[in-house]
Amino acid sequence: MSDERRDRKIIALAPMPPEKSAYALARYSRSPDSIEESLKWVHSHSSEKFWEQFYFAYGHGSIADLGHATICFENISELAAIRIEDEPLWDGQAKSSRYQNFAAAGCYVPNEIANSETEGDYRGILGSLYNIYRLLKDPIQTYLMERDPRPESMKPSDYDRTIGARTYDVIRYLLPLAAKTNVGQVVSIRTLEKQITRLLSAQLPELRGIGDDLKEALSKVPSTVWADLQNESPQGLEPLAPTLARYAGANDYQGSVYREVLRHVKGMMKQAGVEDPKAWGSGDQVVDLLEPHAPLDELVTTLVYRVSQAPYRVLLEWVQGWPEKDKQAVVEAAMKSRGPYDELAKEFRSGYAFIFDVLMDIGGWRDMHRHRRCQQVQQNFTTVHGYDVPDILGKAGVEKEYRLAMDAVRQDIDRLRGINQEAALYAIPFGFRVRCLFKMDFAEVEYVSKLRSGVKGHWSYRTVAWLMKQKMVERYPYLGGLIQATSPDVEDALTR
Repeated sequence: MSDERRDRKIIALAPMPPEKSAYALARYSRSPDSIEESLKWVHSHSSEKFWEQFYFAYGHGSIADLGHATICFENISELAAIRIEDEPLWDGQAKSSRYQNFAAAGCYVPNEIANSETEGDYRGILGSLYNIYRLLKDPIQTYLMERDPRPESMKPSDYDRTIGARTYDVIRYLLPLAAKTNVGQVVSIRTLEKQITRLLSAQLPELRGIGDDLKEALSKVPSTVWADLQNESPQGLEPLAPTLARYAGANDYQGSVYREVLRHVKGMMKQAGVEDPKAWGSGDQVVDLLEPHAPLDELVTTLVYRVSQAPYRVLLEWVQGWPEKDKQAVVEAAMKSRGPYDELAKEFRSGYAFIFDVLMDIGGWRDMHRHRRCQQVQQNFTTVHGYDVPDILGKAGVEKEYRLAMDAVRQDIDRLRGINQEAALYAIPFGFRVRCLFKMDFAEVEYVSKLRSGVKGHWSYRTVAWLMKQKMVERYPYLGGLIQATSPDVEDALTR
């Protein structure tokens, strides 16, 4: 054995409470000690004092990147799951909408309408969605089995699962944002603190409640199920992150930044008429790739876009005609309540070369939302943009039933919005469209276009990914030509 090999050590550490492991690795990087010596030190010293001094008092945020925790959120709404997944530095997955056990009784009901006449109206909307969801399942599944019979080389069980998944790909358009789901995540405790702060600063009561529950979970001893299954003693287990749970809290800036921007531009938008769909024209397209424009114009347009429902292009043309002082005033409104340690809102993450304004169904957007190597700015969920109608519905002979149901639900939601906006938001089905900016570098455009256009994917995001490539080919022929994407016309329904 060489001297080099003899001296080298690679050491894998057993799981530890995240605050303790982060403390050990932070000390390890700041001393000549071995990791074993650092662990012994941490074991005999208070990690709580360390966190109070270096993380919360001095703001050494990178320390918290060294400790990770596995957290699961169960029986939360799809809307809450989306907001949990908003973190840019996040690893996790939500329950797939394929095979979702959807029933009106299994949906989130806002506390504000519980035991009221409004709850009856709300449950009536969800019940109608469930009825059509159940009605469409068999005709669609029958059509798919007739169109794509099982090959002899395919196991019956694999075929049934695949046809089932393709069926739910269609009827998931009827799932509301209120449908309950589960989310599992593995994140650093730095991300966890940001997540808690963001949840506690949210407008929706469900999100604030989840933030409180998350703080409580971190201050208690974690689940011992794995230790029990391994016949290991769970004695001596410590809370995951008690110090973080004690200090993490709501943030005034995060809670008010969009209200401040909206308050500043609401009258201007109304006067200019940019929120009127009649003014959008061709701007209401599925994928729009914007031309390069001035950094201040991008920042201001993005801030206005976030509190609007208008296409980015329409807003950009409007903003570009403003005096410079009016543009600066919007930026100042977005920074008005920012504290000395507050990160700027994500709308300030501008300067990416490729800006796509995407309008697509909520269900398909949820899959696009998973991409982290880009900046996403999503407008609020609404029924303003209408809903998508999958081609399979017509081929299966049930398009009329689907349209009647969605039109009726839209009217019910619009009526409910006048009574309780929160309930109306949760009642919106996945089939309605949402608008979102995707700001990317070229590597991410290439990755998303190639991955999401593949035959295994859902036709909704396959179409968006393909159109991204086409827009690149039109604007930047050489770069667009480097992207290997698959046209949505190429199908293989039995590939999983």
